[in-house]
Amino acid sequence: MAEVGRAAVRDPGELLPGGFWEAVAVWLEKPQVANKRLCGVRLEARRRAALPRVSPRGRRPNAGPEQEEPGAAGRGPRPPEGGPGRGPEESRHRRQQGEGPGEAAAAPLPVEGPGQPDKAGAGEGDFSAWDLDSLWDDFSRSLAGGSRELLAFLTGARAGSQPEAPSELDVVLRTVIPKTSPLCPLAAPRREVVVQDVLNGTVTFLPLEEDDKGNPKVETNNVYQLRLGRSKEEWFISILIFCPERWHSDGTVYPKPAWLGEELLARLARWSVGSKKSGFKSTLSLISIIEYSKTYQALKEKHKDMVKVWPEVTDPEKFVYEDVAIAAYLLILWEEERAELGLTAKQSFVDLGCGNGLLVHILSTEGHPGKGIDVRRRKIWDVYGPQTCLEEGAITPSDETLFPDVDWVIGNHSDELTPWIPVIAARSNYSCRFFVLPCCFFDFVGKYARRQSRKTQYREYLDFVTEVGLACGFHVQEDRLRIPSTKRVCLIGKRRTYPPTGEALMDEQRTREKAERVRNCAALPRDFVDQVVLQVGHLLLDAERPCAGSSPSGSLRAWNRGGSLSLADVASELDGETLRRLKRECGGLQTLLKNNHQVFEVRSGRVRLRDWREERLRKQRRPQAKRRPFSEAFKTRLCWFFAHHPDGCALPSDRCPFAHGPEELRPAQTPRRKQVL
Repeated sequence: MAEVGRAAVRDPGELLPGGFWEAVAVWLEKPQVANKRLCGVRLEARRRAALPRVSPRGRRPNAGPEQEEPGAAGRGPRPPEGGPGRGPEESRHRRQQGEGPGEAAAAPLPVEGPGQPDKAGAGEGDFSAWDLDSLWDDFSRSLAGGSRELLAFLTGARAGSQPEAPSELDVVLRTVIPKTSPLCPLAAPRREVVVQDVLNGTVTFLPLEEDDKGNPKVETNNVYQLRLGRSKEEWFISILIFCPERWHSDGTVYPKPAWLGEELLARLARWSVGSKKSGFKSTLSLISIIEYSKTYQALKEKHKDMVKVWPEVTDPEKFVYEDVAIAAYLLILWEEERAELGLTAKQSFVDLGCGNGLLVHILSTEGHPGKGIDVRRRKIWDVYGPQTCLEEGAITPSDETLFPDVDWVIGNHSDELTPWIPVIAARSNYSCRFFVLPCCFFDFVGKYARRQSRKTQYREYLDFVTEVGLACGFHVQEDRLRIPSTKRVCLIGKRRTYPPTGEALMDEQRTREKAERVRNCAALPRDFVDQVVLQVGHLLLDAERPCAGSSPSGSLRAWNRGGSLSLADVASELDGETLRRLKRECGGLQTLLKNNHQVFEVRSGRVRLRDWREERLRKQRRPQAKRRPFSEAFKTRLCWFFAHHPDGCALPSDRCPFAHGPEELRPAQTPRRKQVL
């Protein structure tokens, strides 16, 4: 036995010993966070067992699970007061509540019956879950028989001695999945038994090998242990190797001992006291990690030359490999769906807001019939060839924008279309499914307005899109993709919450809710809006006025900007019927004022007239790279100030973005973004 590293852990927040088990959970369930040569793990089975004891008369050791009270399944070992602390069960519960460090907030592995695989391992990959009961029984007999040194290593005791108190173990069977690459194409998954001893604060990793008959057994090579200890008032974590002279480093699953004692130990120490909340699912939780890794590497090799011919101004490294990863995910998701439903034909799809179209190209080349639609054609489209169907056109969600012959509707960073993806899929046909990867935050009528302060904006927006999917009648699932993007959580609707016979009623409800949801003052009569705008404009002009001619530069001509009023003061000047009519429009007065951006400036609950001279000064101070090009909306609307302000417009005609009279009006150009209702 050799200690390859020891690190003192300062614990100002009293996170230990529970934080240690949080860190262990990361290494157990997410080893790829530290070891970048791994793709991930699959947790096959879990059981609780008693520590085997040496019998002087050769009796069979008590290796089976202890009898439990009814309902005890799912409870972790309860260490005595003052022991190393909360075990893996309580740590998993904390991670389920979103308290894991970094990637530790993963979906917990539920405690199943002895030897039964959990959902993550059942039927996944080319391997079946071994019988953990018999495996542990055989190993326990070998420990009690002739492997007393290994037994002492497991317990942290001296060779041949018994632990002071019986210890209950948490035994996990896992498969470690290395990444495949052109340099290492034959890296095979490796299986391990992980023994967590809460009483003694140790976690031991035991590699498995098959004998000549194909039966799994524990090998003493590459056995190592994570140990939490305490010396006086200081906690420390150490990593030990059972037989350092027999350690074999394969460069992937089993790194060099120096890496364990330096890199891994440093991460464990940091994770133990660096717990932070995370409200997201674990990465690739809905598909086979093994199959994903194989597919991703194959697609990456097939499409790597796309980086060399990328004609767009965007970063080819990011966009190519991100779309490759998304395509790999969808291909495995669809392959598993075909196996589950007994389908032979590959699923069809439509990608709304397809952008560069690479995702459509990859899925099409893999045999899935489909097309992509985007408001603007890209240069890269010409590279794909005629077999990739890409259409240029505005996408306006309506009764005509449905796809009755499509299996899946995809929204990959689909901006304004994001909340419409579940709606379009639901209304296209009963069997249509959706996949959406939200990025920018939009609701049905514009920028998404936050509703809660307890969540991050990203988490809140994901919940909003999930609510839309649920309202449309989908069971909505969430997963995290392995892509180079901060916005990598996808939402998937594969099944409906109602039978096919309820489709007509649900579609009627969806249509009504859609009509009710579009309430951003756009449905108000134009003359009513103009009247309110003019009334509020006069209120501001008559309010307390600043000194004439005041401006940021101090050199602008005198122009009456009026005063500033709170929204409450403005509302008090409007009649009740007007306010009620605005209130029915989901946002009321404030929404109307913000929608009339040309006239008003609304900040911190106060409103004032907008001075377009200040707007021009702000634009001139911006760096050249951040200045917007010539607007296609230039002179397409009349200037409100030219028509209604006593002093006219503050800008001369040639500098004002709005038309000073009908003779200056230009026809509106085709919009350069996706169109929504």
